[in-house]
Amino acid sequence: MPKNYLMWLFLSLIILILDQITKTWVSTHLSYNQPVNILPYFDLRLLHNTGAAWSILADQGGWQRWFLSALAIIVSIVIMIWLTRLDSKQRWLACALALILGGALGNVVDRLIYGYVVDFIDIYYQAWHWPAFNIADIGISIGAVMLLIDAIIFKQE
Repeated sequence: MPKNYLMWLFLSLIILILDQITKTWVSTHLSYNQPVNILPYFDLRLLHNTGAAWSILADQGGWQRWFLSALAIIVSIVIMIWLTRLDSKQRWLACALALILGGALGNVVDRLIYGYVVDFIDIYYQAWHWPAFNIADIGISIGAVMLLIDAIIFKQE
């Protein structure tokens, strides 16, 4: 097991903690679905997502909570094993995996405790709104883009 494995798990833990702190703050200080304008095109808005990304499966009656939780736990285990097998020079890939891991764990904590994921970042233009998201989603998204860059650019070197 590479020595820097713990450093990447620490990054995952930072994402998880930031995610949970922000979700707790928003849940205790905002009213559900009432926007708080921060900047033009950016509100804080407390929402609960029982589905996956973009509320896919949100109207499925509850089974998705356990399916999505199990999927996130399985993916998290795979990522942790993958991290242990990386060469210490694969820092970009390790960072990407750590971000995804922290985000996946942040959202699975919500699903297991509440039955939904707390979302609160609302980006919009006029009447059009990007699906609300949270810090965990940011970690997952940045990590996924980094994985794509790793697969396309770094693997060709």
